[in-house]
Amino acid sequence: MNRAGAVVTIAALALGAAPQATAQGPVPHQVRYTVTADQPTQADIYYRAVDPPTWADYSHNPYQFSPKAEVVLEPGRPWVFDATLVDPNRWAMVTATSGVGPDQPTFRCELTVDGVVVATHSGPKGALCSLRSW
Repeated sequence: MNRAGAVVTIAALALGAAPQATAQGPVPHQVRYTVTADQPTQADIYYRAVDPPTWADYSHNPYQFSPKAEVVLEPGRPWVFDATLVDPNRWAMVTATSGVGPDQPTFRCELTVDGVVVATHSGPKGALCSLRSW
């Protein structure tokens, strides 16, 4: 098994599923990012929309693979984004911050992979949901 195959196998096992592959390669996973706030607030949300081809590509320009959404969050109106990632254990990530200012809304994020909640977090000025430590 090559290194990429081993990474996919480890990722699938960590997600609690048997590794699946087709003749075309690994089966992509459905990832959903959800961000909420307990009061109306301007939020900067960065999220991973696609798998970078290599770590070097990501390191060279992380924002190419992590778009930024500038949104106003309100209670009961979450920001939701669906992505398809081959290796969510390595790449799935969403972070929300309110930036500078006196507001301290409580942000909450949730990360699901294939319909299973795999990470949650909350904080007064921001939150980060990921399966790896950044």
